[in-house]
Amino acid sequence: MASILPINLGDLLRHSGVESARVEFKASWDEKTTGAQVIRTVCAFANDFKNLNGGYILIGVGEENGKAILPPKGLTPGELEAAQKWIRGRCNTIDPVYQPVLSPEQVDGRNILAIWAPGGELRPYQAPESSEKGAPRRYYIRLGTETVDANRQPELLTQLMQLTARVPFDDRRATQASVLDIRETKVREFLHDIGSGLVDEPDTRTLYRNLRVAEPVNGHDAPRNVGLLFFSQNPEQWFPGARIEVVQFSGDVAGNVLEEKAFTLRPIHEQLRECLAYLENLSVRQIQKLPNRVQAAHWVSYPSLALREALVNAVYHRSYERGDPEPIKVYLYPDRVEITSYPGPVPGIEPHHLDGTVPVPSVPARNRRIGEFLKELKLAEARGTGIPKVRRTMQQNGSPPPRFDFDPARSYFRVTLPAHPEYQAILTLQDVASLKAVGDTSGALRRLRDAYAQMPTALSLAQELVREEIERDDTHAAEAVYEQFTAANPIVSPAVLISLIAGAYLDKGRAKDAVQWLDRLPLLDAVDEAFDAAIQEKRAGRMERAHRYFQIAGEAVLRDVKALHEFAQVKMKLAEKARPSGKQGSWAAYNRLLDEAGEMLQRVVQMEAPRTRHAWAWFDLGRVRNLRRMPKQEVRQAFEQAIRLEPDEPRFREALERSRAT
Repeated sequence: MASILPINLGDLLRHSGVESARVEFKASWDEKTTGAQVIRTVCAFANDFKNLNGGYILIGVGEENGKAILPPKGLTPGELEAAQKWIRGRCNTIDPVYQPVLSPEQVDGRNILAIWAPGGELRPYQAPESSEKGAPRRYYIRLGTETVDANRQPELLTQLMQLTARVPFDDRRATQASVLDIRETKVREFLHDIGSGLVDEPDTRTLYRNLRVAEPVNGHDAPRNVGLLFFSQNPEQWFPGARIEVVQFSGDVAGNVLEEKAFTLRPIHEQLRECLAYLENLSVRQIQKLPNRVQAAHWVSYPSLALREALVNAVYHRSYERGDPEPIKVYLYPDRVEITSYPGPVPGIEPHHLDGTVPVPSVPARNRRIGEFLKELKLAEARGTGIPKVRRTMQQNGSPPPRFDFDPARSYFRVTLPAHPEYQAILTLQDVASLKAVGDTSGALRRLRDAYAQMPTALSLAQELVREEIERDDTHAAEAVYEQFTAANPIVSPAVLISLIAGAYLDKGRAKDAVQWLDRLPLLDAVDEAFDAAIQEKRAGRMERAHRYFQIAGEAVLRDVKALHEFAQVKMKLAEKARPSGKQGSWAAYNRLLDEAGEMLQRVVQMEAPRTRHAWAWFDLGRVRNLRRMPKQEVRQAFEQAIRLEPDEPRFREALERSRAT
């Protein structure tokens, strides 16, 4: 049976992409008890007291501690049919009349009934308090996971009455546009991304109606605002300011603009994703290995989770009405990021709610469909979690606390994320790169040396300065940077500096000096440091140590084509040493090392890599096959593949000729 739910059923059962308060489970079906409860809950979801776009009821699924019991108990075919018929009939007793979406589903081969009750357009709704004929009607709302009789709490009833026939802007009909402005490909791409069975609906009109991005009006279909925001090519055509602007400012006194970028001409969730990717690329991650500690100390200039939550919050909670034409603005300063949306928060949110001392109150959202779609795309989570998560991730990163503010007129809402204290070192590197780009290499070196003199504990500066000194062929100056860093910051691993200096000596052909530096390497368990150390040890001919460092890097080696190839070559070298000679050596060790190298090389030739890398991997694979006395056809095939990729390499042809001669 085809699903007509606009959400993945598995996500619904796991409360993934939808808050638990919007899902209710019923283990079994009977008209008198379950039926009456369902009608009251449908009424509560239709009233959509918190503007979350109603919710879902799953009949045939029990729960324990708020979680679905799987596999479900399920319904018999007779119960499934009877439940649908009864619910459709009794929903006519809701005033005004309201009909939810009923979708029979199967979970683990068992029938269940999924009911989607989106927020209604004619609220407030009332429903009979029982299934008895003539039972009085009451106004029901959802508070958390409970269906509550609002008549018993006058203040809640008053708030509900204030929502009379008030539909959030994103769920209203867009009278200024046509349903043809919705791109069907984008709708189906969205449904595919969230895993909704609705993607299989062949009829476009039915598809749009079931997703509630369009509705019939006077004999034709009209789009809803949310349909244009998510599924039109240019939402700003109808909603001025429906875009995100990013501006990066310089650190000089004038605060000149370094770069401007606008995310527009695409749906708002695509704008959000692309902007997050752009900001992530600007953010810098630093990892510092601390000796004798299992975990490494690490920080980023701006935690991606904090950036994500702040930007998602801006897209979710801003207004898209014509009276608020300003775009979301992301200002990148040297010491902070500011994300501003318009207007400010809805009434009920006060400044003291944002300082972290008290919970943010649960107030109706400005947009209900935008939030729902963002959650289904896993871009947003449950309401009320964003601000605490921003605060928590900033603290975990070692950053100063975020700031949230808005003006008395509530014309804007701004989130300020201060940069990590050590980010000043990163800004220096950006300055250095800019000076190099304009050809001022001496100015770049001077800027780097001056900054490192002020921040001798900054590993990123020490690493870049060592590279610069090596490029200038001043290895002694690079060694001096190492000595200064280890004296100023003894708890941070200097392995990356050691590997750089050892590599410089290997480049000069001074293997003895390189080995002396490699002997200074501390016990490593950081992947990046182990990679670098392994490669330098291999160059120095110390295969046992190289092998050990590759092992330390663990499974990460399997994802890095260069490291994996180098590791295979190390095993080949160690196999040569293990090859039995007289009474010395072990055939078992020899064969095992060659087999392991062969498996790695087979993986390398299947990974994405430059042509030359693949050519040499095939060449090494041919050598391994030859040493393991595999069929000559397989040996020659490997050498022929190498020649096909690099026909001008004489060693490949020589190897092929030797294999043919034997």
